Amino acid sequence: MRAERRRLWRRLGAFACVLGAASALALAVLRAQGPSEGPVPVTWDRTACHRCGMLVSDPAFAAQLHTPEGAVFYFDDPGCLLVHLHEARPEVHAVWLHHQRDDRWLALDESAFVFAEPTPMEYGLGVAEAGEVGSALSAEQATQHALQRDAARRGAL
Repeated sequence: MRAERRRLWRRLGAFACVLGAASALALAVLRAQGPSEGPVPVTWDRTACHRCGMLVSDPAFAAQLHTPEGAVFYFDDPGCLLVHLHEARPEVHAVWLHHQRDDRWLALDESAFVFAEPTPMEYGLGVAEAGEVGSALSAEQATQHALQRDAARRGAL
């Protein structure tokens, strides 16, 4: 019985090594490809927000940050993305924001921020295409709004 268990554990260990090597190879291949040139698919209700940890569930408020190395960070609220950009100052290859009404992604420079309630983390911001709405906020104005909401939530105001 003990010999059978040892053989089983050896096989499981060998399988784990092969699986680990395959995972490392897959990650290396993905990183070698560099950053994507557009938004990448989100696994809704399974992908966590990089800032708050909530699951990204509502496409109307989703956002993505792509780094020059090819990493993609997902956000469940435009405010989470804006606060992260302000505080962490990461290297950025691209930022993609989901349009709040249409099923499409917009690059940050194509985006305008609008007030919207409710949002997943209560930052109160949605995204539309620049020029699509009259009273839109710039990225800088939206960042200030998100920072104020974040401070209020933390009790700093």
